[in-house]
Amino acid sequence: MSYVFNRPSLWQRARPMWTGFDGPLALAVALLAAAGLATMYSAGFDQGTRFADHARNMLLAVGVLFLIAQVPPQQLMRFAVPLYLVGLALLIATALPGLGVTKKGATRWLSIGVTIQPSEIMKIAMPLMLCWWFQRREGQLRALDFLIATVLVVVPVALIVKQPDLGTAILVLSAGLYVIFFAGLSWKLIVPLGVLAAAAITAVIASEDRICQPDVKWPMLRDYQKNRVCTLLDPTTDPLGKGFHIIQGEIAIGSGGTTGKGFMKGTQTHLEFIPERTTDFIFAAFSEEFGLVGCVSLLLGFVFLILRGLMIAAEAPTVFTRLLAGAITLSFFTYAFVNMGMVSGILPVVGVPLPFVSYGGTAMVTLGLGLGILMSIAKSRRLVQS
Repeated sequence: MSYVFNRPSLWQRARPMWTGFDGPLALAVALLAAAGLATMYSAGFDQGTRFADHARNMLLAVGVLFLIAQVPPQQLMRFAVPLYLVGLALLIATALPGLGVTKKGATRWLSIGVTIQPSEIMKIAMPLMLCWWFQRREGQLRALDFLIATVLVVVPVALIVKQPDLGTAILVLSAGLYVIFFAGLSWKLIVPLGVLAAAAITAVIASEDRICQPDVKWPMLRDYQKNRVCTLLDPTTDPLGKGFHIIQGEIAIGSGGTTGKGFMKGTQTHLEFIPERTTDFIFAAFSEEFGLVGCVSLLLGFVFLILRGLMIAAEAPTVFTRLLAGAITLSFFTYAFVNMGMVSGILPVVGVPLPFVSYGGTAMVTLGLGLGILMSIAKSRRLVQS
C-alpha cells in the first residue's frame, strides 16, 4: 500500500505570516514613508550617502515591523518586566562615571562592545511595563496603583533628563502618561494639572523680560534649556545665534506659500540656511518645497495613521493590548506635534524627529518596532473575531 503526502508549497507555509496585517495602517505608513523618501532625496542628495542610508534605515524598520508583527501580544507581555528592568539598568549605567559616552556635552550613550542609547529602549519598555501592570490590576484598580505607575514613569524620565535629553524624556513621559490616562485616571486629577500648566505657561510669557535676563537662574533647568525657552519667546533677540534655527525655519515655511516652490527647488534648503535640514528641521524643507497643500496632505497622513491606530486600540481584545495600542498610537502624535511645533516656532527646540521623514537609524527602528506591535495587536483582534 502506498501513501501520498501532499507537502504544502512555500507560499502555503509562508501565508500565515502575511495574513492578518492591517491594510489601512500599512497604507498610511507607506504614504508617509514615500513622502519621507522624496523629502530626504531633495534635502540630503548632496550630503554623501544620507538618502541611501535613510532608505536602508527604512527597510530595516520594515523588517523589524514584519518580525514583531509575528509575535502574539501574549508573548510581548512576557517581555514587559525584563525589558523595563534592562532599560532602567542601562540608564543607571550610563549615568555612572567612566561608563557613559559623552558627545556634545550630553552623556546619552553606553559602550558595551557597540554604542547604544538606552533611552531609546524606554520608548517601548515604558508603555509595555505600564500596560503589564494595569493588566494585572484589572478590575481592582485603586489610587495606589496609579501612584505606583507614576513612579514607574518618573524614575527613568528623571534619569533621561539628567543626561540631558529633553526630547527623548518628553517622548518617554508622554508614552507613560498615555497609558495611565487610558487606564482610567480621573478627570478630577487631569483638569487641575492642565489648569496649573496653562497658568505656568501664561506666567512665563508675561514675565519674559524679567526672567530671561542673563543673570536669572531657572530652578531645575540648565542654562541651555532656559535659553531655548527664551529664544522661543523672542528669537529676534539673537537672530544670528540662538534664534537662528527658529527664524530660518519660519522663513522656509512661509516662503513655500500655497503650493510650494517645487521639488528640489527650495532656496532656503539648498543654500543651507536651514540648519539640520535632514533631521530635526526637515519639516521646514518639506514646507518650502510643497507649501501649504503639501503640509495639509502630510498632516492628513498622520491623522489617518493615528485614527487607525486608535481604532485598533478600541477593538483590541484585552486590557493590555488596548492600553498598549493606544499609547503607541498617541506616541506618533507626540513625535509629529513636537517636531512640527518646534520648527514652526510654537514649541522649544528639543530634538524630536518627524516620523518616517527625519533621518535617524535608531528612531526609525523604534518606529518600526512600535508599528510592529500595532500590527500584532490588529492580527490578534482578527484571530479572536474569527
